[in-house]
Amino acid sequence: MQFLSDNAAAVHPRLWEAMRAADAPDSPYDNDALSLKLDDAFADLFGRPCAVLWVATGTAANCLALATLVPPHGGVICHREAHIETDEGGAPGFYTHGAKLILAEGEGAKLSPEGIEAVIVGIRKDVHQVQPQAVSITQASEYGRCYQPQEMADIAATAQRHGLKLHVDGARFANAVAFLGCTPWEACQGAAALSFGCVKNGGMSAEALVFFDSELADVARLRRKRAGHLQSKGRFLAAQLLAMVEDGLWLENARSANAAAAELATAAGDRLLHPVEANEIFLRLTGAEREALRSQGFSFYDWGSDAARLVTAWNSPADHVAALAQAIRAL
Repeated sequence: MQFLSDNAAAVHPRLWEAMRAADAPDSPYDNDALSLKLDDAFADLFGRPCAVLWVATGTAANCLALATLVPPHGGVICHREAHIETDEGGAPGFYTHGAKLILAEGEGAKLSPEGIEAVIVGIRKDVHQVQPQAVSITQASEYGRCYQPQEMADIAATAQRHGLKLHVDGARFANAVAFLGCTPWEACQGAAALSFGCVKNGGMSAEALVFFDSELADVARLRRKRAGHLQSKGRFLAAQLLAMVEDGLWLENARSANAAAAELATAAGDRLLHPVEANEIFLRLTGAEREALRSQGFSFYDWGSDAARLVTAWNSPADHVAALAQAIRAL
């Protein structure tokens, strides 16, 4: 019974169907009919012009975005526990040719205007220190916490006041929008670039890099090619993204994952380390308790010496979720 990661979930049948339907000759790279539909499809979603590039991984989406926004001598303000800091294997520095991640604090792995300001105030305006060029936040955060629309607006205003571009790592953006009940744009407002997650939400091999400035997208296209991410049969990636967004499947899948997580959160009670706002659950569990759960067939990741992380997916079986909830209550 799998609760390791939503990355491990099955591909949604509608995406398989879309890929099969795309299996016919068409122009290569991103000149096929499906890839050419992406800008309009995402513009409809966000209610504003978008330029959309497909890539195969979230790492590529995040790092190509940052490389487009930040020069090698610049810096990116992010949370100390942001995915780009803790789980990208140094890829941000590789793609940006040396730009620095400037780490900030914040409860629930979330940045705040105050946290951003606290970092900026400590940086001298001279050539001896790396000058920030962008802010990167994760929606939902590494602890499954969501930025409310007003929080997004405040962060965007802070970034703009300091002349910083805003990047949103949206690996679980769908889960955040499903929880918030707001429009997609309200959940990332002010962003220059958004990494729109698909793989964690029922996709196979496609993520969307969304720019709200077409000039930035023009630069990113060159970087994508140089980085080896311009796939010759890009129509199969475009097919996945279109199948995800055109009929609301992205939110349908996210709501299913969130509902499963909420059921586990109710069972966990005061074991919860963080409020459950998306599809990640962090629990206080001793080593013996973790072993007891694993002996019953549940798989999940340890989170330090006295906690665990559970992740639900779009297709987490209802009986598996109910069994895990009961097992947690019985500890």
